[in-house]
Amino acid sequence: MADFEVKAYPEMWQELGVDVARFDKARQMLGSAYASIYLSQLNRPTRMDYFDNMVAEIHGGRVQELVAAKKEGRPVVGTFCVYIPEEVVVAAGGICVGLCGGSQGSIPDAEKILPRNICPMVKSAYGFKAGKICPYFQVVDFVYGETTCDAKKKTWEILDRLVPTHVMEIPQMKNKRDKDLWLDEVKEFKRKVEGVSGKKISADDLAAAIKVINNKRRALQRLTRLRANNPAPISGKDALLIEQIAFYDEPVRFAEKVNALCDELEERVKKGEGVMPADAPRVMVAGVPMALPNWKVHNLVETAGAVIVGEESCIGSRYFKDLIDENVSDMDSQLDVLTDRYMKIDCSCFTPNDERIDQVIKEYRESTAQGILHYSLQFCHTYNIEEIRIKEACQQEGIPYLSIESDYSPEDVGQLQTRIEAFLEQIRG
Repeated sequence: MADFEVKAYPEMWQELGVDVARFDKARQMLGSAYASIYLSQLNRPTRMDYFDNMVAEIHGGRVQELVAAKKEGRPVVGTFCVYIPEEVVVAAGGICVGLCGGSQGSIPDAEKILPRNICPMVKSAYGFKAGKICPYFQVVDFVYGETTCDAKKKTWEILDRLVPTHVMEIPQMKNKRDKDLWLDEVKEFKRKVEGVSGKKISADDLAAAIKVINNKRRALQRLTRLRANNPAPISGKDALLIEQIAFYDEPVRFAEKVNALCDELEERVKKGEGVMPADAPRVMVAGVPMALPNWKVHNLVETAGAVIVGEESCIGSRYFKDLIDENVSDMDSQLDVLTDRYMKIDCSCFTPNDERIDQVIKEYRESTAQGILHYSLQFCHTYNIEEIRIKEACQQEGIPYLSIESDYSPEDVGQLQTRIEAFLEQIRG
């Protein structure tokens, strides 16, 4: 296994107000976990080296870019949700960056304030700011919050005491009045970004930003299509990592690097090369977001000899499956088609949510998977309840199915491993 280190930038962290001594321990633990989970894989694509380096520089080089952007007067906006219209931020010359929320280490900080029996993602995110153990939280101009669940929308009130937090109301249905609500929220968000940046966003600015973010989505769509080949040319762990990095990397550079990787994967497909044997069980994961460094389920599934070929998730296809129409040029029309695209997101906060049930089955077929693993976080009520309908749809289609509810701790790894191995035996027949 190759040596790997998440690089340290103590002076910069100190300037940002990070708890350096404590954060440095987390840095070392992340590097060790990454080496064990990722660099131990056999026959990885060579162009994964860029994404390995992005992890090595996750708390250094990329943060330096954000600091430099702020000095130029460009807004840096922290995000938690795929509902943020990041095109608006990019149009103002700004940067969207996904904030930390996938680690057990920050949860004790959150539980000093927040209830224990709420979603671990919400607690993890809040804890990173409360404990001053995330450089991204320390560098943002403001945080974008949204109302996709009760735990989030009440936590934003408390988070706002620590960092300016702008909350957008997400509609819970998809009628015309709901789209009208969301369009008003997008316009208000545009005014917020313009106020922070001091820049009036033009129609040309927004058109250019739409193309930039669409190109990032197209690159991820291409990667997803390549994963449908058998044998799979890339592991599910590596694909998940790329999807996670999409939330904090520079979008133009990211799209170029994903496309370069896809060129390599296409050559692998032509040669019949894969990361797993052609008879390895093929699994699609559906459900909640898997924020970096939440690699738990993917690692368990692929360590057991299967390959994950798709993620129906916010860190997954829900983030990039839909594009914005680029054939409009005036601001009102641009905001309208932007709103249309975001209304297609099938988050479990919606009711009814028939679109998501259909989308899971559609993606399952397109991925050439042989079974679906539905992953929920503890206390994530919307996904946990909607799982009932996903299970029913899989039973109707005769799809091998496993539902997992977990958190970020390692305590249930043994139990999950046993259940996953039994699920894979079901697929093997």
